[in-house]
Amino acid sequence: MREFRQASAPFPIIPLPGLEFIAAPDETGDSFAANAVQKAVYYGAHTSGLLFAEDSGLEADGLNGAPGIYSARFAGPGATDAANNALLLARLAGVSNRRARYRCAIALVEAGRLLATFEGAVEGEIIQTPRGTGGFGYDPLFYYPPYARTFAECTAGEKFAVSHRARALALMMAYLERTASAPGAAGPA
Repeated sequence: MREFRQASAPFPIIPLPGLEFIAAPDETGDSFAANAVQKAVYYGAHTSGLLFAEDSGLEADGLNGAPGIYSARFAGPGATDAANNALLLARLAGVSNRRARYRCAIALVEAGRLLATFEGAVEGEIIQTPRGTGGFGYDPLFYYPPYARTFAECTAGEKFAVSHRARALALMMAYLERTASAPGAAGPA
């Protein structure tokens, strides 16, 4: 949520009221987009306005795209970032292809009805030793060549300027701006 709020100037992003009292849906999709749609439709049924949900994670080429949609629970249910990072490094031991990407899919709904999906990605590589104290998840291992640093060594603003979430969000914001200014459009709620 913090990352999305950094770039939401044209349209304020606020949490769904009462979110803490709504049980989380199961994520049974086979892609980031499928999981984002499941969550958006589920939570969107609790409001008449616009709502978006996202699903995101890390794909390592040397692991055929793993951890992928299992990024948050790569080392098992309730896994910590440290456990997920340790497993990623263990699985990549001896693997020469260290290319990876963060991928994000956003699903936008209105009153629970799917309007559109948006996807963003950022390319990098997995280093062998964690570096940096910022960010979260796989950021200490995700090296971004244009910055010559890991995402955990970047400021929040630097990371968000190029991140998978920023790219997906920019596509959604452009869509909202187009549809709000379309003739006869009521605009976002």
